[in-house]
Amino acid sequence: MRSYQEAMAEVSAPGQPFEVVSVERDGVSQRVFKNSPTTVRQFFDLARGVESIFLVYEDEEWTFRQVMDEVDALGYALVHHYGVKKGDRVGIAMRNYPEWVISFAAILSIGAVSVSLNAWWTGDELDYAINDSGLSVLIADAERVRRALRPCERVGARLLGVRLSDTEVFPEMVERWSDVVVKGVDMPSVELDADTDATILYTSGTTGVPKGAVSTHGTICQTIMAFSSGAQVQAARRDEQEEGSGMAPCFILIVPLFHVTGCIPVMMSCFSWHFKLVMMYRWDPDRALALIERHRVTNFVGVPTQAWDLMESPNFTKYDTSSLSAVGGGGAPAPSTLVARVEHTFSRGRPSLGYGMTETNAYGPQNFGEDYVTHPTSTGRVPTIVMDVDVRDESARPLPIGESGEIWMKSPTLIRGYWRQPEATAATIVDGWLRTGDLGHINDEGFLFIEDRAKDMIIRAGENVYSARVESAIYEHPAVYEAAVFGLSHERLGEEVAAVVMVRDGMDLTIEELRAFLSTRLAGFMIPTRFAFTREPLPRNPASKLMKREMPEIYFSSVS
Repeated sequence: MRSYQEAMAEVSAPGQPFEVVSVERDGVSQRVFKNSPTTVRQFFDLARGVESIFLVYEDEEWTFRQVMDEVDALGYALVHHYGVKKGDRVGIAMRNYPEWVISFAAILSIGAVSVSLNAWWTGDELDYAINDSGLSVLIADAERVRRALRPCERVGARLLGVRLSDTEVFPEMVERWSDVVVKGVDMPSVELDADTDATILYTSGTTGVPKGAVSTHGTICQTIMAFSSGAQVQAARRDEQEEGSGMAPCFILIVPLFHVTGCIPVMMSCFSWHFKLVMMYRWDPDRALALIERHRVTNFVGVPTQAWDLMESPNFTKYDTSSLSAVGGGGAPAPSTLVARVEHTFSRGRPSLGYGMTETNAYGPQNFGEDYVTHPTSTGRVPTIVMDVDVRDESARPLPIGESGEIWMKSPTLIRGYWRQPEATAATIVDGWLRTGDLGHINDEGFLFIEDRAKDMIIRAGENVYSARVESAIYEHPAVYEAAVFGLSHERLGEEVAAVVMVRDGMDLTIEELRAFLSTRLAGFMIPTRFAFTREPLPRNPASKLMKREMPEIYFSSVS
């Protein structure tokens, strides 16, 4: 078996499809893929006329040609019916429907900016993002249409409804997809380049204020190439040309498309390389097992919770999962026990992990197969084919091998910045390097290990939960005097959200009351599942900062 470095050099060599060259931009030198398209529309155009199956949703099957016919019709409608111009923001708020994929492709193809809105957001959260991004049109399913009516009305955004019930009556400002998207028209022409803005994905900050992470066409193209090159590096290490299974690649979509993982490494990889994508209405392990068997799914990309759920299903052995070659994903750390269990449970499926974030378009170091089995607590080797990784001290000086510090990343997959937040951009992207806010070290073999998060953030089943935001909502309750929110290790979810609450003298508060109160202010995944109530002040250090690291032991050590 070839070394990682030898395989990477071979795949990125001159004349190869994933040839890498060094370029300098804005005074920053970085490696890029020489043969990458410059606009995402070029990837979409390659799907025209392709008759193989692209999307499978429930009983529906869409070929690439059918998808592109619908993409052209929506692109035409956005330009000629809604008046969308290059640079305008068009939002998508719906569960994983084929129309999500179609909307994304149409929006980018006409030079507009796709704004991915979290389908789990409450009305207030939708209101913030719709106003902040300045949407001109929002494409949404029935549930999200109802939530977004008032916010869209306030900013003058028009609503295009997807899969609306024939019996439900909506206001005149809501138009139906079937009335507006009429096939048989051509995609409008528009001049695009690598620097044209393509996407805004909202990611909450530690202050609780969401930030719109902006990526360009060139960035997304480089990211698609980066993910694809990873499979080639693995094949080169085994001295193989392909995966060797004899089966066509097929992904199952088990994470939301509004998350960067579902959108770029899963959906866009399938769109770009003409792989089949099997979409689920909602996560259900037994349903997933049935789909894996029926469609001979090769790639299972989700959060550790979902791999765990799959293997825990009492019906697991009733289904044929031998088609799977990779089982894993990212978005949350996976316990070592899960890595070993994946390795020994599936006949061909090897465990895999990716370390990325919205700001890197989900791309980063990846751990797979034998490397992951032997280094189950590592997120993979660095540098990657186009990404450099540093571990730095508080003064931004690179640290020696083995020493712990903040992880910095540099690659052509980074966002260009945060939407209308230059100060936040300058604090996060410094001289072309992304400050991840994560703490870790690199060992002498080049494996990166994540030790902690400098940012006060919890990752629950792949969802980012920021303590400050949850604390702010808790403090709104009149019986709360003080509150601290943090993560507790959880075997299935990775982490669960915990809260310690000091109740005001003379007042009472129950878990049920507080949960009901928070349900009107926070998305469900943000609401703590573990609570501890106290009448005493929360522990603080000499600098008066809450001692959150000690709180799990103080308040939850005796709780099962």
